[in-house]
Amino acid sequence: MSERLVVNEIYLSLQGESTFAGLPCVFIRLTACNLRCSYCDTAYAFTEGKRRPLAEILADVERLAAPYSAGGQRSAVGGPRLPLVELTGGEPLLQPNALPLMQRLCDAGFTVLLETSGALDIAPVDARVRRIMDLKCPSSGEVERNRWENLKHLKATDEIKFVIGTLQDYEWAKEQITKHQLAALCPLLMSWVTPLQPHQQDKVLKPVPAGQTPITRLDLVERIIADALPVRFQLQMHKIVWAPDQRGV
Repeated sequence: MSERLVVNEIYLSLQGESTFAGLPCVFIRLTACNLRCSYCDTAYAFTEGKRRPLAEILADVERLAAPYSAGGQRSAVGGPRLPLVELTGGEPLLQPNALPLMQRLCDAGFTVLLETSGALDIAPVDARVRRIMDLKCPSSGEVERNRWENLKHLKATDEIKFVIGTLQDYEWAKEQITKHQLAALCPLLMSWVTPLQPHQQDKVLKPVPAGQTPITRLDLVERIIADALPVRFQLQMHKIVWAPDQRGV
């Protein structure tokens, strides 16, 4: 039997987060996740998906990328091939065949991004892949699932993301940045939690732990500046351009 992955969706859009924000990107959203973060906006990917051969997935990516490849377009002189390709989820690393898929995408010349929760081992991922790894903060309800061993595998081309929804998240993230000297490892991202729409608040998600104090976008930015944190603040760009609950963007 050919290598297969359970895929929720594949689509072309703009990268809404990370240091690559704003660039065209083909997203491969894989099915299943082992976490249930309180703010998760893709709970539909926990179970929805279709088993597809890797060759078929690669063909879909090449088809979506064809208009860019025809002109040999790049983002800048010496920049990445466009569009980017990102594996997201769900949690892509739950499916072992995500590893050969990323390898083949790199072999094809794509700049490949991996969005991962930080709860699974990132060591087996192809060294050419740009790993965007979460460190789960307290309001996620999954802070105990952080795999701290992953820090030693990070490279300068990787990124660490803190999703900040409460004051406690911010203080915790600030502590980790100092404790583990994270700024010396790779770029650091602080992403403000976009409130979920009522129909997105899936009953399987963890509740925000009691006693947490919500933080606004403005408060988060002002604290980052006041504390001189070496981080990149980000909003989820796709939720500003499109409806915040729209799929396939």
